[in-house]
Amino acid sequence: MKRIASGLLLALMAGTASAADVSAPRAPYAKAPMVSPATNWGGFYIGAMGGYASEATSDPVAIKGGFAGGTLGYNWQNGTFLVGIEADGGWADLSSTASMGALTLRDRVQSLGTVRGRIGAAFDQLLVYGTAGAAFADNKISASAPGVSLSDTKIHTGWAAGAGLEWMFTHAWSIKAEYLYRRFGGQTYFVTQLPPGIPSGSLAMNSVQFGVNYHF
Repeated sequence: MKRIASGLLLALMAGTASAADVSAPRAPYAKAPMVSPATNWGGFYIGAMGGYASEATSDPVAIKGGFAGGTLGYNWQNGTFLVGIEADGGWADLSSTASMGALTLRDRVQSLGTVRGRIGAAFDQLLVYGTAGAAFADNKISASAPGVSLSDTKIHTGWAAGAGLEWMFTHAWSIKAEYLYRRFGGQTYFVTQLPPGIPSGSLAMNSVQFGVNYHF
């Protein structure tokens, strides 16, 4: 009987300990903190841009003025490395006026555009990049004198290179600031009116532009 009683007592004690263990409150489960994914710069984007450009010369009658237009581009991203292609273009009012006696000359860039590649590094919401590619400018030269008025328009082609910063301030919207050096080849104006025409020479410009983009 003593053995049975001892066995029952040990069994009851073990059961009580087990029940106490089951009923004991558990420490609250701590969830791992949520980490937001890195900003995705890949894909298509469209936007608007505008800025200021001036001829890269010390000439007091240098061409200068503002421009505004649109942007279309696509990015490929692999980690922090990014490559892309971007096209922009729009209206411009970059002009210069000079007088020589009774003759007045006006040179005006009416539109600007580029098609450029971009290579950069994305640090979450911030993108730092370099850019280079083709550039064009629609230029009009006008000449007027008593009883005479001439004008001619030509497309100048060349290249552009620079660098920029872009910040993704929401999941789809970004703003950017960009510097571009643009260089255009010369054209020959007034070929029909004043054969064989008057060569313009090359045109180099510094420009700073700002933009906002929507990413799809």
